[in-house]
Amino acid sequence: MRILVTNDDGLGAKGIELLERVALSFTSDVTVVAPAEEQSGKGRSLTITAPLRMRSHDARHHAVYGTPTDAVIMALGEVMKDGPPDLVLSGINRGANLAEDVSYSGTVSAAMEGALAGIPAIALSQIYPRRGMGDAVTFEAAEGWCARVLDKLIGMEWTPRTLINVNFPPIPAEEVKGIKVVRQGLRDWSRPRLEQGVDPRGYPYWWMHHGLTPRTIDADTDLEATAAGYVAVTPLHLDLTHDPSKAALEARFG
Repeated sequence: MRILVTNDDGLGAKGIELLERVALSFTSDVTVVAPAEEQSGKGRSLTITAPLRMRSHDARHHAVYGTPTDAVIMALGEVMKDGPPDLVLSGINRGANLAEDVSYSGTVSAAMEGALAGIPAIALSQIYPRRGMGDAVTFEAAEGWCARVLDKLIGMEWTPRTLINVNFPPIPAEEVKGIKVVRQGLRDWSRPRLEQGVDPRGYPYWWMHHGLTPRTIDADTDLEATAAGYVAVTPLHLDLTHDPSKAALEARFG
């Protein structure tokens, strides 16, 4: 089995180092192709107005100067073109990718690119409990449970153009209650907060963050499961068509 490991936090991030170690417990054929720098929140963006550049640290580790989607495209089209991966693993992200996060997430988007290419793909994220933790974020739950989750997923029959989104709760591994397969949740939307400041030259700037967004918790969502201390496993698919609306539009347009 060949595994491609990628992320959106960058090649030197703690989470990708952990994910590579876990991947190596399943196979010795692991290749890491990831952004050279943090690309959080870049979603499915592509670099199409400038050339892509890549630095190979060794035969197995490659840094792409671009987005997470760029990294997967470079992996499949250049680094692994003579032997594509059997599995794409993206993460382990420093922070949650729950509910509507998946549409912003570079971590999930990298897995989406693998799924688009017809390769089984899994996005993995470690939730942390509060803002301002920086590099102090721990990956305790992910360390204890990542291999157990992958052991269940690797080798299973995979529906084309689908991916799996995994979120580890922000608690020690021994406190995790288990694994739940759940739906993608949806938080109550609130306007992003803008914190204004002034730079050393006297010019204003704005720093965006979402703060603590109120959420509507359903008993069968990733939000509820992780809040209750479970690892959340959510299947996603790339077809965004809303069939009920399609039928209504067909009737309206005749």
